[in-house]
Amino acid sequence: MRFVQKDRIARISRCTRRVLLAVAILTGALYGAALSLARPVAAQNRASPPTAWTVTIILPPKLMAGHPATLAVLGVDGKLAAGVKVDLSDGQTVTTDRTGRAVFSVASTGDYLLARGSGASAAALIDPAVAASEPKTITLPSILSTQDRFWICGAGLGGEADANEVRINGQPALVMAASPICLVALPGPNAKPGPASISVEAPGVHWNATTTLVSLEFEPPRPALKPGQTGQLTVHAQGAAQKMRIVVQNQTPEVLKFVRGDAEEPVTSGGSENLAVVKVQAIASGDFSFSARLLPQTDTVSAARYLRAAESVARKEEQHELSILADRLTRHPRESQMVRAQLRAIATNTMAGDLRTLLDAARNAL
Repeated sequence: MRFVQKDRIARISRCTRRVLLAVAILTGALYGAALSLARPVAAQNRASPPTAWTVTIILPPKLMAGHPATLAVLGVDGKLAAGVKVDLSDGQTVTTDRTGRAVFSVASTGDYLLARGSGASAAALIDPAVAASEPKTITLPSILSTQDRFWICGAGLGGEADANEVRINGQPALVMAASPICLVALPGPNAKPGPASISVEAPGVHWNATTTLVSLEFEPPRPALKPGQTGQLTVHAQGAAQKMRIVVQNQTPEVLKFVRGDAEEPVTSGGSENLAVVKVQAIASGDFSFSARLLPQTDTVSAARYLRAAESVARKEEQHELSILADRLTRHPRESQMVRAQLRAIATNTMAGDLRTLLDAARNAL
């Protein structure tokens, strides 16, 4: 679909979907140049060669002690990356196979696991082994993005990703990472916004659940801005009428500046239009880009566990502050957004490393 403005060259084109891109990305230009909305493309069986200087490591949100699990690595191009070495905090080193994934064994002790590789890191919590006699139930977010990966948790899943099959409205989703209690999947290229049924099959279990798929669509400033002018970017949440939290990240602040900072976390309006507005200012002519994604449902229990883990690697003078925040989440879960704001400030002043990874994990859980 293409729209052309008569008094300037400005168009919006829709591209095919690209595998495993976690967010919809709008790339464009200020006054007098082209705009295009890029979307993820269909999943491919073969992984692309990794980009050495940056990757994204994907772990299941929870692992089971003493059992196998699968992680995935994405290259800078958003595709599964083969041949990437990942160091685990329990001393193991794994290398992703041609599918961009790697199977490993979770240690029998420990409360969390860190994965590090090619300048990236990720964290996951470790739960005790679940007895076979315990009931097998499934949990997943009530709202999913058609463009983003999502988690499913429940006893009875397979630690190897390929042992699990996930379908959304009958269409297969790609299982990227897995453990016996949680997995991470990506909707297929034909996922449509609106009510959705999800089926999960693993050895010995079969689940059915319902959820809602949402597509985040962008509307750039109109008319196109000249340097120095202000306007607004509109994000439409299609597929659901309820209010939802999103994060919009500016990737080119030297061209198009967000008035309230490079990252904003607005709440959509709800209703039939269900939109959020970000105020912007044009700084210079040129291409600009930004991303948007749904914020996950608040999980104060997991956030508190990550903060306890962060205490163990923090300096002595930082441990007390982290302990206070963990206690606040446990005793006053309704203050989660206040804690999230504090964690963002702390993380901003924390160098990259294990502590920063755990702080980010805690904040992401909120």
